[in-house]
Amino acid sequence: MVTALYRRYRPETFAELIGQSHVTDPLRSALRHDRVNHAYLFSGPRGCGKTTSARILARCLNCAEGPTDTPCGTCPSCVELSRQGGGSLDVVEIDAASHNGVDDARDLRERAVFAPARDRYKIFILDEAHMVTPQGFNALLKIVEEPPEHVKFIFATTEPEKVIGTIRSRTHHYPFRLVPPAQLLDYVDELARSEKVEIEPGVLPLVVRAGGGSVRDTLSLLDQLIAGADESTVTYERAVALLGYTHGALLDEVVDALADRDAAAAFGAVDRVIQTGQDPRRFVDDLLERLRDLIVVQATPDHGAAVLRGIPQDDLERMGAQARRFGPAELSRAADVVNRALTEMTGATSPRLHLELMTARLLVPAADESTRGALARVEQLERQVAGGVAVPAARSATDRPATSAAVAPAPDVARPAPEPVAPEPVAPEPATPEPAAAAPVDAGPITLERVVAAWPGILGQVEKIRRSSWTVVYSTTPVALEGDVLTLAFTAESDVASFKERTSPADSVSEHLRSAIQRELGMRVKFLVRMDAPARASRPAPTAPTDAPAEPPADPDPAPEPEPQPSVEPSRGSAPMAPESSPPSAPSAGAAPVTGWSVAAIPGASEKPATPEPEEPSAAAADGGSPSTTSERKAGSPRSGAEAAPTPAPRPAPISEIGGKQRYGESVVREVLGATFLAEEVLEPAVSLVGASEHVAPSAAPAAPYDPDAPSDADAPPEYYPDSQGPDDPGPDEPRDE
Repeated sequence: MVTALYRRYRPETFAELIGQSHVTDPLRSALRHDRVNHAYLFSGPRGCGKTTSARILARCLNCAEGPTDTPCGTCPSCVELSRQGGGSLDVVEIDAASHNGVDDARDLRERAVFAPARDRYKIFILDEAHMVTPQGFNALLKIVEEPPEHVKFIFATTEPEKVIGTIRSRTHHYPFRLVPPAQLLDYVDELARSEKVEIEPGVLPLVVRAGGGSVRDTLSLLDQLIAGADESTVTYERAVALLGYTHGALLDEVVDALADRDAAAAFGAVDRVIQTGQDPRRFVDDLLERLRDLIVVQATPDHGAAVLRGIPQDDLERMGAQARRFGPAELSRAADVVNRALTEMTGATSPRLHLELMTARLLVPAADESTRGALARVEQLERQVAGGVAVPAARSATDRPATSAAVAPAPDVARPAPEPVAPEPVAPEPATPEPAAAAPVDAGPITLERVVAAWPGILGQVEKIRRSSWTVVYSTTPVALEGDVLTLAFTAESDVASFKERTSPADSVSEHLRSAIQRELGMRVKFLVRMDAPARASRPAPTAPTDAPAEPPADPDPAPEPEPQPSVEPSRGSAPMAPESSPPSAPSAGAAPVTGWSVAAIPGASEKPATPEPEEPSAAAADGGSPSTTSERKAGSPRSGAEAAPTPAPRPAPISEIGGKQRYGESVVREVLGATFLAEEVLEPAVSLVGASEHVAPSAAPAAPYDPDAPSDADAPPEYYPDSQGPDDPGPDEPRDE
C-alpha cells in the first residue's frame, strides 16, 4: 500500500509552497522580524495550501532555531511536524466541523491556560472554522482577543464570511488563491519525472484542467492515472476515458466539418457523442475550449506555444492549419454560439436537442442577422472567390436581402473578382446590380430637399426602432434646415410634448428620430419644434373686440325668428370651409363672429341635409336683450345666397356613410375634419319653457339639441323627416294639440 501523492509531496517549508507568494512572503517577513500576531485566518478554495501553511507556520514558530522563516527540519519539533511525523503535543489540530459547540470552546479555553509541554508556543489550528456555531465563536471571543503569551491561534476556512466579524477583526487575514495552470503544469511534470512515470503528450494539460487550480485535486487525479496505467505509462486514450473529456480526434473532426460546411460529418460526430454516453455539456465545453485555442493560434501564429502551455508542437501545427480555414469573425461568432448553447444547456431536460440546434446554427451563418454573422458571410465569400468557387457567394447574396448596413458590403466582395470562373454563376443572376443601387451615397451637401425626399425612409427606420416613437413623428414635416439644426412642424400638441419628453436615450423619441436620420443621411442633427395646425382644421384669426360693430339696443318686442335653413353641421375649432357643391359667399362687413364655430362640409355627406346649429344664448339675451341680435349674428355666417328652403323629399338616412364607413357625430368632427375636442359646456336656455309658452313665440323656443353620437332614428331631429311626421308626432288620424 502506497501513500497518496498529495501526502508524499506535501510542502514542509514556505519555499516549497507554489502559487501563494502573496501569502508566504509577508509571513516569512513577519517571522524574520519577530512581528508574529497572536491569531491568523487562512481562507481560500479547497486544496490550495491553507492547512499546510498553518503547519509550516507552527514549525517555524516552535523550531529550536526559531522563530525563523525556514525550519531546520532536524529538531524534535520539526521532525514531529514533518510528513513522516506523528504530531506534536504543543500543536493541536481541531476539526471544527465536529467540535463547534460551546462545550468544545470551553474545553479549548481550559487547555489554553496551561503552558506548553516542551516547545515555545502552544498553537491551536482550527480547520474548517466556518462550521463553528456563533455561540461557540462567542465563547472563544475572550481568549482569542487576549490570549496568554504562549498561545497562538490559526483558523483555516473555505468560507471566511461565515466567521463572525468579532473573530475576523482580531486576526490577520490571508486569502489563498487557486494555483495558475502554467505553474501547476510545471509542478506535476516535475513530480511525474521524480516518480519515474512515463506520461504521453496531452495528458498533463487534461489533468491540470480537471484539477481546476487545486493542487490536491490535481495530484489525486494524477495518482489515479498512475495507479491505473499499464507498464508505468499513462496513455492519452486512458486519460480521456477516465477524466471524461472529448478526444482530440473527435474535436478535430467537428472543426473540419464546420470549416467545410459538411452537415453530415458534423451531425455524425454529435451522434457519436450521444451514443458513447458522453455528457453533451462536457462536449460543448471541450468544443468551446478548442475554439478558444484556434482564436489564440490565429491571433498569435508565432507565439501560440507561449500562451497554450503543455500542448504538443504537432497539435499546435494542426490547430494552426485549422485556424487558417476560418476568418476571425467566423471563429468569434462560432465561439459565441457555442458559449450561448452551453449557457442554455444548464438545467435543460434535453441537452441533445440543444447540442443539435447549436450545430445547425454553426453550419448556417446566413441565418444570423447580427454583425458577426454578416462578417462571417463576407469572410466566406472572400475565401470562395480566392479559391475560384463563387456559386455559394452568389446564392447567399441574392437569396437573402440585406437587412443591415453591415450586410450591404457582401456583394462588393464578389465584385472585384474578374476571373473567368466568377461570371459563370453571377451572369444569370439579375439581382447583382440591385445591391449597388440599394445603398446610394451622395457626396453633395445635405439640404432640406434631400431630407424631405428621404423622410419616408427615415420614418420607416423609426418604425423599426420603436413603433410608439413612429406614432409620434409620422405626421411631422421637416420645414427648415440650417446647418445641423432641423425644424419640424407638428400638428398636435400631445406629439410635441412626447417628442420633447426627457427620458433615457433608449426611450427618447427625439433620439430615435435622430438615429434614423443618421442612418439614412449620415448626419446627426439637432431639432427645433414648432406647432402647425393642419390646413383643413386651421382656426380663423380672432377678431379684436374693438373691430366689432356696436350691438343695437334690445328690442322689447322681438320678431319671430325665421325658419332655419338647412346647413352643414358646424364644428368647434375648425376653419370656415365651403361645401364642395357651391363656394361660400363673403360674410357681411358688419357681422362679427361671436360663437367661435365655423362651418365646414363633411366629405361625402354634403348632399344630405344636416342638423341646424342649436342656438346659443348670447350675453345680450341673458341680460334681457332682443333675440333679433342673435338673428343678425346668424346672418353673418357664410351661407350661399342662392340657397333655398328644402323641398319635400323622401326621408333621408340619418347616418352619413363616408368612404365605406359609417360616421357618427363627434367621430366625423375628429377623424374627417381633424378637429380637437377642447371642452364640454352646459348652457342654460335664455327663456324658460315651463309656463312661458304663451309669452314666447313658437319659433323662439329652443329646440332640443341633437346628439350626433346617437345613431338611433328616435333621436334624430325633425329636419330628417321633412315630408312626414317625426318619431314622436301623432299620426295623421290622431288629434294634434294646437
